[in-house]
Amino acid sequence: MSAPLTPLQFTTAAGATEHRPLIITLFGLFVVATLIITVWAGRQTKGAADFYAGGRQFTGFQNGLAISGDYMSAASFLGIAGAIALFGYDGFLYSIGFLVAWLVALLLVAEPLRNSGRYTMGDVLAYRMRQRPVRTAAGTSTIVVSIFYLLAQMAGAGVLVSLLLGITSDGGKIAIVALVGLLMILYVTIGGMKGTTWVQMVKAVLLIAGALLITFLVLVKFNFNVSDLLGKAAENSGQGAKFLEPGLKYGKDPTTKLDFISLGLALVLGTAGLPHILIRFYTVPTAQAARKSVLWAIGIIGGFYLMTIALGFGAAALLNRDEIIKSNKAGNTAAPLLAQAVGGGADSTGGAILLAVISAVAFATILAVVAGLTLASSSSFAHDIYVNVIRRGQATEKEEVRAARWSTVVIGAVAIGLGALARDLNVAGLVALAFAVAASANLPTILYSLFWKRFTTHGALWSIYGGLVSSVVLVLFSPVVSGKPTSMFKDADFYWFPLENPGLISIPLGFLLGWLGTVLTKEEADPRKFAELEVRSLTGTGAH
Repeated sequence: MSAPLTPLQFTTAAGATEHRPLIITLFGLFVVATLIITVWAGRQTKGAADFYAGGRQFTGFQNGLAISGDYMSAASFLGIAGAIALFGYDGFLYSIGFLVAWLVALLLVAEPLRNSGRYTMGDVLAYRMRQRPVRTAAGTSTIVVSIFYLLAQMAGAGVLVSLLLGITSDGGKIAIVALVGLLMILYVTIGGMKGTTWVQMVKAVLLIAGALLITFLVLVKFNFNVSDLLGKAAENSGQGAKFLEPGLKYGKDPTTKLDFISLGLALVLGTAGLPHILIRFYTVPTAQAARKSVLWAIGIIGGFYLMTIALGFGAAALLNRDEIIKSNKAGNTAAPLLAQAVGGGADSTGGAILLAVISAVAFATILAVVAGLTLASSSSFAHDIYVNVIRRGQATEKEEVRAARWSTVVIGAVAIGLGALARDLNVAGLVALAFAVAASANLPTILYSLFWKRFTTHGALWSIYGGLVSSVVLVLFSPVVSGKPTSMFKDADFYWFPLENPGLISIPLGFLLGWLGTVLTKEEADPRKFAELEVRSLTGTGAH
């Protein structure tokens, strides 16, 4: 879902300088509008259920729209278009992976999770296991995934906004990261889940509208003939027919083929374990609404990823490949450059306006995603660790919400600090780590807990911590972090794990450790608790 954002350098700066007041105005209007929504929602936030789950008042369609806004990050929007523009068919595999992942969420996670928990993943695990250890593990995993994902978005926001606004100094870039972080803290502390959900819905509408506009303008240039578009893209890419065939990026050697399998596993399985996606299932009143929200999300996200065909192949057809690479080696500027081109070009007012609009949409996207991530991590800390571990379930709702708000401030401050340090780093490792941890630690534990009668507390701890540690270690010693010009630390070389994504190793390991932790220990699972959870997860009986 998230090909990484790396520093953006627009080679066609006409619109970026002459029309900068327009860009600033669009940013300002969005920020003011979303803050008004947040304050309005904050006045209706009375207790923990409102703060964590929006009072469970959202319809299936509203929640599906919000899920779409939470899922389609700016890294996904810019990164997929760039991957297709540079690698053709292999780039489009990202879109396929992200979309297929929702079938896993729909079939295995959405309804049982909605029925079994209250606010967090830890609720599901604690239902039939020892509360304190599993809530600590679930909270730790949630915070780690959220912070690394959050860091990637924060770093991307700093780069995108500072360059579009013409800010080049280190102090200015740090100030932009801090601004994004402060807005994020305001959204969550004031509005809670209600405010965040409305911001995500607005952002989803803006992103779909922006993508539709560019898609329409691209198709107009080719008389709505997709075959002509693909043919021109293949011709302009310099690769010919190979551009439309598999293997351009992931078929070079056995290592890249394994890397593709590993990436695919992480994308498809990681989505169903992402904390900021999981908490969205608690915002609807019934299990039926949870299913509907996922179906709406699949439809909206699927429509968006279909449009990436026009965005990516349109960029390949209408832009010079060397121009895209010169602007950004990973191709992440392809969508903004395409918007400028179909709007009339770098020297035109139309091009500058469309560039400004798409940039504002990208910024809106980042704000919505970071708000969702912050809410997930602060909720897990307050509900799982503070209330049920530190206070042993004795905290009042008022104290719980206060703890969530303070943890939002702390997590926001950590994200600002790390985002400022990472503003010039390649964030591929951060995104890969978030997906790898979610797929390796969270998903095996959730599935075992819901569907395996013998699963025990030891199995849950082995699975979460084993998946967490293995994915972190493998990413740290992979070429994503060191050893290559595109690595996070370009001048260092301490990698020994050859794949850029650890999913091929750490995901099966997470499942294996969960099984071993259960069968090798003398702990016995309570069959009555499993029976209660099974009835509750499948029927919704007793759900909050």
